[in-house]
Amino acid sequence: MPDTIKIEILEDGTISIDTDSISGQNHVSADSFLAEITKLAGGERVTNKKRVKGAYAVHTHESFIHSH
Repeated sequence: MPDTIKIEILEDGTISIDTDSISGQNHVSADSFLAEITKLAGGERVTNKKRVKGAYAVHTHESFIHSH
């Protein structure tokens, strides 16, 4: 489901935020929301991008096209 933000406070006080895709119209608002949480919590923001399930890269090697 797009535009879902899951927030969890871990035992060590770390705020864990997990999202799947955020639509274009909500992306700026979501990013501002995350920036405000970071500012209020007084920490740093570390972003780890997820690999999209079923996504693959297509490229060529010596005139052969393949994906993985």
